[in-house]
Amino acid sequence: MTTIATTRAPEDPGAPHAGSAAPERTEPQRLRRSRLAAGRRRTALLWALLLAGPNIALLLVFVYRPLVESLYLSTLQWNLGSPTARFVGLGNYVEWFTAPTTGRIVLTTLVFTVATVGGAMVLGLGLALLLNRRLRGRGIARTVAFAPYVLGGFAVGILWLFMFDPRYGLIQELLNWVGIASPQWYTGRPWPLVMVIVVYLWKNLGYVALIYLAGLQAVPQDLKDAAALDGASAARTLRSVVLPLLTPTTFFLLVTMLLSSLQSFDTIKAMTQGGPLGSTTTLMYSIYVESFVNGRAGYASAVATILFLVLLAVTAVQLRFVQQKVHYA
Repeated sequence: MTTIATTRAPEDPGAPHAGSAAPERTEPQRLRRSRLAAGRRRTALLWALLLAGPNIALLLVFVYRPLVESLYLSTLQWNLGSPTARFVGLGNYVEWFTAPTTGRIVLTTLVFTVATVGGAMVLGLGLALLLNRRLRGRGIARTVAFAPYVLGGFAVGILWLFMFDPRYGLIQELLNWVGIASPQWYTGRPWPLVMVIVVYLWKNLGYVALIYLAGLQAVPQDLKDAAALDGASAARTLRSVVLPLLTPTTFFLLVTMLLSSLQSFDTIKAMTQGGPLGSTTTLMYSIYVESFVNGRAGYASAVATILFLVLLAVTAVQLRFVQQKVHYA
């Protein structure tokens, strides 16, 4: 038998072992990877600034800059058109909290907001359930229901002002058919506030119904069929299956409708101008009165700041507590 002896070259102590990565090769690779990742981050940041930069600039110029200026003006006693202003610190805020009309304005704002938001949510859900059925002319009905929302609030107010006329209005004629005298919508409390609430509900009902309709159509039919097989009635299916799945939609509508209601101005301006005797003056409308009617820009800025803080607090409470009860599918 022939034995072949192989000669092994002597090992270089500085040479890397087989199967182990060479340090002088991995370090440049790591550097290249880190540089590549940094380059990608810079590119992403550049694209983000390029796309979002104009929107951010518009927000800074037209939202946050006026907000800061309003905060500054709220510390001044300044009338519109006056070349001078006097620093009063928190004096405008103290005056608002101690004014005899503040309680009535806050109560009117609260009643108007609760009635319009609550009424729109309940009536909008009912209208959405009706429009979700297979009815003839359903598409036309949806269009007609949503149409008032796209109309201007001032135009809607003028239109309904004639309809509420206690002598010649359409509502007066309808009430006469059933033997009921028309209330004094323009002068007798609480009818002016009721009139404004009805018009605001009519204008925004289609929007709430449309959003609820989209939520209803996203509810899986399998769940409703399973509930029906278990013997659940239509009311029980609505309460136990449909409404929990609509909580994201309800949460969205609650936030948007609250903010919209607290900032309502055009309908009140067109129909009552805050009267009679301030019975329809809300926080938002009082800002207009103090600034452009009474000319007290500093005091109006303080009221605007208070309204901003109220909106901020309402939104924060909703995001903190109401959202915890939202069930996302």
